[in-house]
Amino acid sequence: MGFRFRRSFRALPGLKVNVSKSGVSESIGRRGAWFTIGSRGTRSMVGLPGTGLSFSEPHRGGIGEVGWIFLLLVVVAVLAFVFVA
Repeated sequence: MGFRFRRSFRALPGLKVNVSKSGVSESIGRRGAWFTIGSRGTRSMVGLPGTGLSFSEPHRGGIGEVGWIFLLLVVVAVLAFVFVA
């Protein structure tokens, strides 16, 4: 029997960091519309809040160089926020 692990926390308004056993990803957006960058690629999600209806679409090409730079900047910002506060 396998196990699952997932933890999500808000780094800044509109920016969530998601940690799971398969890796780390960042989600940018607000309620109803999110853009996620992670080790398995990028994905857009649009939904109707409160209804449970949503549409999610992966984007081709994977994370790419820009995604890794963004990931590094987010990690540095989160660490700075945690250790300075």
